[in-house]
Amino acid sequence: MRPGPSSERAVVLASTEREAVETAGLIREAGYYANICGDLAELRGEIANGAGLAVIADDAIKGADLTGLTRWLNDQPAWSDFPIVLLTQGGSLERDPGAVRLGKILGNVSFIERPFHPTTLASIVGSAVRGRRRQYQTRAILEDLTESESLLQTALNAGQLGALELHLPEFELEASDICKTYFGRRASEPFTYQELLDAVHPDDRKRRLAVLEQSIRTSKHYAIEYRVIWPDGSQHWLDVRARAVRRPDGSLKSLVGVCSDITLRKTAEIERENLLAQLAAERTALSELTATLEQRVEQRTADLLKEVAAREKAQEQLRHAQKMEIIGQLTGGIAHDFNNLLMAVMGNLELLRKRLPSDQRLNRLIDGAMQGAERGASLTQRLLAFARQQDLRVEPVALRALIQGMSNLLERSLGPRIALRLDLPEGLPPARIDANQLELAILNLAINARDAMPDGGTIDIRVSEDQAAKDPALKPGSYLKLSVVDTGTGMSPEILKRAIEPFFSSKPLGKGTGLGLSMVHGLAVQLGGTLQLSSVEGQGTTAALLLPVATALAEAAHPAPPSRKLKRSAVILFVDDDPLIAMSTTEMLEDLGHRVIGASSGLHALDILRSEQPLDLMMTDHVMPGMTGLELAAATRKVRPSLPILLATGYADLPDGVQVDLPRLAKPYHQDQLRDRLDQLLR
Repeated sequence: MRPGPSSERAVVLASTEREAVETAGLIREAGYYANICGDLAELRGEIANGAGLAVIADDAIKGADLTGLTRWLNDQPAWSDFPIVLLTQGGSLERDPGAVRLGKILGNVSFIERPFHPTTLASIVGSAVRGRRRQYQTRAILEDLTESESLLQTALNAGQLGALELHLPEFELEASDICKTYFGRRASEPFTYQELLDAVHPDDRKRRLAVLEQSIRTSKHYAIEYRVIWPDGSQHWLDVRARAVRRPDGSLKSLVGVCSDITLRKTAEIERENLLAQLAAERTALSELTATLEQRVEQRTADLLKEVAAREKAQEQLRHAQKMEIIGQLTGGIAHDFNNLLMAVMGNLELLRKRLPSDQRLNRLIDGAMQGAERGASLTQRLLAFARQQDLRVEPVALRALIQGMSNLLERSLGPRIALRLDLPEGLPPARIDANQLELAILNLAINARDAMPDGGTIDIRVSEDQAAKDPALKPGSYLKLSVVDTGTGMSPEILKRAIEPFFSSKPLGKGTGLGLSMVHGLAVQLGGTLQLSSVEGQGTTAALLLPVATALAEAAHPAPPSRKLKRSAVILFVDDDPLIAMSTTEMLEDLGHRVIGASSGLHALDILRSEQPLDLMMTDHVMPGMTGLELAAATRKVRPSLPILLATGYADLPDGVQVDLPRLAKPYHQDQLRDRLDQLLR
């Protein structure tokens, strides 16, 4: 069993003791901790004491009071989204509304239909444990950030420093509460950059502007002392210091710094200057008096005593002014140390910005993206490829140029112990393929070949022309044969027979999904070709892709015109019966600035379409219970003929005819793809 903290264990609640023991045993065999719970109360206690996930049979909690469990789930901190694996009693979720209801109540739920394959359970449990581990890491980062922020605030308070940030080039100001008070504003009041400019003393504005422009132009530190006038008319002195912060592209992002009130120090300096001027005048007067000292000695004795007293007082005031200057220098040192601390905090914030969103909605998006990406991109895409239902962009492609273009990627992926040799004759006809999918297939075959050569070896990639006449898997005609040949350990006849079966893998548990060759085989068949495998134990394996020859020449690639950014917020009706996809896509659409109206079925969407609700676009899933996306689109044309419709689907075998003029977005999609598609439709 893989070592790890008890907080990463799985807790199991089944309807029978036998099922609980079998499920926990499968989880332990997969290398994870597992504890069996006798009832729901014990399960809640185990989860509260720290667990990585819960595996629950739906019939074990149907009819039970879930109030305590849902209260704990709803009260989770922002970093936590406890995963639950729900074992359903067979059949699809569309025919099991009870399971769907439990999924909505429990939140972060993955479904497994019974009976299930042990590999499926191990894969989902592993994904859940890794996701929970990342949540704990997020908690640690948040705690470190909170501690850093506390230290930063302590430093600011200790130095009586106000923090400010001037965003460029828009000149938007962010000021701390202390900073606002130094400009005579209350902490609760908003404080804009224009209000800061208006507060600067008229005699200091030109000098301040010159220093600011030089800092922006040269990126030198911004340091200046100037006077400000408070709303009550009083005058104060400020010391403002800032550093330039740049974006990754080198452009100036903002000036970040601190300000402090130096009114006392500046007042002392002015008083000292006045006193020094007074002393100089007195010395001049004393020299004049010396000339007539003999005649005025008696009269001046009393005056001199007064002057001595005044001088002593002036010296005391001078010492006080010098003391205030030293305090000012100490404040400057604190400001310098604070700048160093600030730069460290800024660095941490930059890293945190790349790794962790800053609000709960983005956290939910990350969780949904984690489940959708791992379940959709890693598993669904390969299964669709094996079932030959992925959406391909088939066009004539020159294989020689394609393989040469990815040779550097192949060499980096294979490592220094593998020698890569290419045999790519000139003059070959183009193949009729999807270039992106074929590149993934070649990389997949090359990595499989590398893994079969733990001590190093040679991989040959060859392309040749071939004719199919009697092969039952191919239509008669011309083909290109792309072969990946390794000198590895090879496969036994028994393994070779099952090599392209989905989920079958000869690698150790956890080292592969068993879908690599299945995906390559499915792609080849969908393109009108096939995958041929031959292997001899101890001598190596040859994987040959037979791809149909294109009847037309490959067209030169034209750069796609730059997409125009959408400059308005649209009202979008989004229709999908999957709660996870609905949540994820809704978050992406709202993050792009749109307002989303959700519908969980075609009938629900039609009710909205028949209402007076203003809509700019409808985005719908295709495969939904009761009414498909194409049927919904046909009904929508009768209600709102001019409404743009975007069909989101992961399948290629849609009915002919209707979808010809219906824009489509292939699942899974990224936010950039979604934004570009919407920009095209909403122009």
